[in-house]
Amino acid sequence: MSFKFNSRGIWTIILLGLAFMAAPVPARSQMSLATVVDLAQRNSSAVRLAQADVRKADAILAENKDVIIPSVNFSTGLPTFPEVGFTGTPPSIWSASVQSLVYGIPQKHYIDAAHFGLQAATASLHDAREQVSLDASLDYIELDTVDREIVAARQQEGFATRLVAIEQERAEAGVDSLSQLLQARLTAAQIKLNRLHLEARASTLSTELSTLTGLPDGSITPDNSSIPKIPKMTAGDPEPDPAGIGAAQLLARSKQEAAKADEEINYLPQLTFTAQYNRNTTLLNSVNSYFAQPLPANNFMSGIAVEVPLFDMWHRAKGKESAAAALRATVEAEEARRKNDLRISQLSNSVRELDAQTEVASLKQQIAQEQLKAVQTQLQEGSGAGPNAQPQLSPKAQEQARIDERQKYQDLLETELDLNKARLNLLRALGHMQDWVNELHGK
Repeated sequence: MSFKFNSRGIWTIILLGLAFMAAPVPARSQMSLATVVDLAQRNSSAVRLAQADVRKADAILAENKDVIIPSVNFSTGLPTFPEVGFTGTPPSIWSASVQSLVYGIPQKHYIDAAHFGLQAATASLHDAREQVSLDASLDYIELDTVDREIVAARQQEGFATRLVAIEQERAEAGVDSLSQLLQARLTAAQIKLNRLHLEARASTLSTELSTLTGLPDGSITPDNSSIPKIPKMTAGDPEPDPAGIGAAQLLARSKQEAAKADEEINYLPQLTFTAQYNRNTTLLNSVNSYFAQPLPANNFMSGIAVEVPLFDMWHRAKGKESAAAALRATVEAEEARRKNDLRISQLSNSVRELDAQTEVASLKQQIAQEQLKAVQTQLQEGSGAGPNAQPQLSPKAQEQARIDERQKYQDLLETELDLNKARLNLLRALGHMQDWVNELHGK
């Protein structure tokens, strides 16, 4: 019985090992920021929707322009039963008609409206791509920063473990009190909690990048060398209109032109060219009994129809509706401009403040490095002799200095991350996001 149990256990371990080896594990590879941005733009549903809007706007433009191109229609049919009496229209086997708009001032406004609509859709597509580029860049840069913080946190955790061991020995020897040992354990627990928080944050960012790019979760490792330096921009720099603002303004122009057309169609005439050919037949009918001459087989007519609006309440109501839509689009474009100006002002202030905070954090980290060097030197050289000699440091001072230096380093990384985020958002608000994307591909 003992042999059977061991055999079954061995086979269980083997099967579990084979299943583990066969399980798909996403390969984690280093990937540049430019590649991530490109993949995010291709995978983005917002970009695909904007592309569909561009195709729709292009079709609307073609639809408005093609009314001046003659449309040709052909129809045919055979009688099912013999006709009885006079039906009012000459019977025909087949007919063809040609129709096109010859002259109409409102149509010119409809075409202009479609032109502006296409430009607005194209600007919205650029805006969608820039937003995706911003989202991917922010997540990528933050993941790169958090990865470096995790490395520092693990080093810090090692220092804290040694600090607890030192305090344990000193407490057992009666040199330090129990409260100092508990304080060291608290420090180690806080560092562990911070490391777990950073790892959870990195996992969330990895999932976000996976959603943006369509790649397996956890397969992207940031390449810090692929991140170019974010340029310093201020509100006073020459700035183009952001794509989103341009899209709103172009959409307002489109609706204004459509409103003009809907208004003018109420009192301006339109000219339409029409031509028609009928191939008449006397099959299964007695149509010749009602005319002095036999019904001719070939019949053709053409002419220009002049449509003069006199009283059309539907078009008048349509004109009012279009005017209201144009007013709303204009107000929305103005509001978008005001909000963007406010955002530029807020981000500019944030950048200046974060720039100063980064300088402070950098100085604190440098000071912590120098203090660590001083502690290490004093431990190596000893306290010396004489009345002014410094008291001998214990090994725990070195671990505490190391912990403090790693913490200041993490604080510096966080401040730099906040500054980079603010600068990227300011680039977006100032309309220079495409310059950033071009910089990525030139990196």
